[in-house]
Amino acid sequence: MSHPTTRPTRDDPAIRIPARAATLAGFRAWALSDEFPERGRFSFINGELFVDMSPEELETHNKVKTEVVFAIANLNKELDLGEFYSDGTLVTNEVADLSTEPDGAFVTWRSFEEGRVRLTPREDRPGQYVELQGTPDWILEVVSRSSVAKDTRVLREAYHRAGVPEYWIIDARFNAIDFQVLRHRRDRYVVAAPRGGWHRSSVFGRGFRLERRLNRMGRWRYTLQVAPA
Repeated sequence: MSHPTTRPTRDDPAIRIPARAATLAGFRAWALSDEFPERGRFSFINGELFVDMSPEELETHNKVKTEVVFAIANLNKELDLGEFYSDGTLVTNEVADLSTEPDGAFVTWRSFEEGRVRLTPREDRPGQYVELQGTPDWILEVVSRSSVAKDTRVLREAYHRAGVPEYWIIDARFNAIDFQVLRHRRDRYVVAAPRGGWHRSSVFGRGFRLERRLNRMGRWRYTLQVAPA
């Protein structure tokens, strides 16, 4: 019998993972329960449980994610293409044996209407939802030191199995920003080659360019530029 999972406290900082989390159904039940930890990143991918307790790096991860989320959310307000979900949204795809919280996810109205994605309601709370089930149209992952293999290989394969049409991977840890727009093909993702410095998104129908410059404190300020239609 497994020990009950509890959230870490000041007196007991340990995180206990229940035995049932070794299956996709068990992981989902844990992730949607009150026992699920409030800190850390947990993913169930193709039979494996990934746990990352590293603090989020500010300059090359948090700021990048914040800028992309801000820009895409505002663009969607303008275009009204669907619904955008930021970091912390549980995305589950049973075909891919996947349940994870990406840095961002987007679902078009058409995907909702045709049943490719559905929302899991919170028990006893009408109108509140706690999970996306199915295949989002777009997913974002920003690479950190602790997530290189997960984002660039493990999740890349999992999102492809799930049929996600477009996957953005951004790695801003080095001198040049590595911004890749991956498009779903039958056997694998292919990198969409930028044209004139712009990365074209089929989902949003726009070109994007991620730039950064130093602010007055000598730290990075990011801007995701959006090309006109």
